[in-house]
Amino acid sequence: MTDTTSFTPLTPSMIDGYTEAFDAREANRIAMNAVVNAGIDDVARNYDRARTLQRRFSVTVDNGEVTNQRRSGRCWLFSSLNVARFVAKRNLGLKTFEFSQNYAMYFDKLERCNYFLQDLAALALAGEPEDSRLVQTLLHDVMGDGGQWTMAMNVYKKYGAVPKDFFPETASSQNTGQMNTSLRTLLRQAVCRIWQAQGDAARIGKVIDATREAAHRILTIHLGEPPKSFFWEWTDEDGEFHRDGEITPQEFWNKYVDAGLEDYVCLVDDPRAEHPKGTKIGIEHLGNVVGGDPTEYLNVPAAFMKDCVRRILTEQGIPVWFGADCHPMMDRKNGAWATDLFEYGRVYDTVFDMDKEERVRFADSAMNHAMAFVGVDVADDGTTTNRWRVENSWGSDIADKGYFTMDDPWFDEYVYEVAVPKSMLPAEYLEALDRPAIMLPAWDPMGALA
Repeated sequence: MTDTTSFTPLTPSMIDGYTEAFDAREANRIAMNAVVNAGIDDVARNYDRARTLQRRFSVTVDNGEVTNQRRSGRCWLFSSLNVARFVAKRNLGLKTFEFSQNYAMYFDKLERCNYFLQDLAALALAGEPEDSRLVQTLLHDVMGDGGQWTMAMNVYKKYGAVPKDFFPETASSQNTGQMNTSLRTLLRQAVCRIWQAQGDAARIGKVIDATREAAHRILTIHLGEPPKSFFWEWTDEDGEFHRDGEITPQEFWNKYVDAGLEDYVCLVDDPRAEHPKGTKIGIEHLGNVVGGDPTEYLNVPAAFMKDCVRRILTEQGIPVWFGADCHPMMDRKNGAWATDLFEYGRVYDTVFDMDKEERVRFADSAMNHAMAFVGVDVADDGTTTNRWRVENSWGSDIADKGYFTMDDPWFDEYVYEVAVPKSMLPAEYLEALDRPAIMLPAWDPMGALA
């Protein structure tokens, strides 16, 4: 127990002193009046930086109208399917096309229920205390909407994908709160029963079986019953009609999304010195499909990540999935990110000077949103990047019809992960992929989900 006897209490005289100092500086009252009436972002927005952030790019990949995840945390599914739909549109000759994100979420959540139950049962049988930090972390984080590129590929490899018309959005897919609350209660109740079984494997197995079936029932009630096959026909952008006949979701994915996305490698920029660049990182207990690929990353410098993204956009002409901390220095309405876009320190008369490593280490920053790069402005030298075009999944009513602009220094500070073809890696990085990963605990910030 912490000894608080040496702590200094906050006293009325201290507060009076702070108030006196506040009132003595005229700029504080001006700032208060402005922020109270207009809000901090409108007051702190750097006018000069905002007006000089160009929305032009030397390379642009046209992926059509943006999607909208509504009140759900499915950005990782939306963004990965946005990459996949670009490939599918190219193969089908379509100008517009969208995959069913509801279908992907259905099977992710069903698989994740099973993964969680198996994982917690193994801990119980190994004698892990129910009140350990690990068990409590897993219970706290259960059944959110977030995920990772590798987790998305696990779903697509096993279940394929379907056009949105064949499994459209529902009230619960667009607003997942109540469905997730019900699933969390179901799973936590199952964990309670697992620990009450006191190591009886047969009894634990019955709890898992009953809970999986109940989870399937809850998901189907909320999201609908996903198709096992569908009859596929379409008219391409040249007006030519095509009929493919009955096809399964797995066959559709394998036939029309043929860019090898399943074999991509996830690169991360973990800035902490104890995790050297060129090593593989894994997160314990992080996954969704039992038997699927583990969630692992190759830790590389941000400059290498940038180089890969630039080359994919300029040489292959395909969108690139990435994960970032989207909140800092974001102008959501106008669709802009820049490290100097808001002058909060000047308004508050306070210095904010933590670097990326310090922000990660002290819980001020972690990946929380996934999107796709669809453009870049490259300087005349052919390698230096000035800014990036980003396809978001927040609808077309904001930004440039839903597309955002990212200043290049913002990439260095707040982008954490990109998914790229394995073939782009040099020999030393390929060798690192073959070595065992440095395993980090379940609560490590690199395990944050987009």
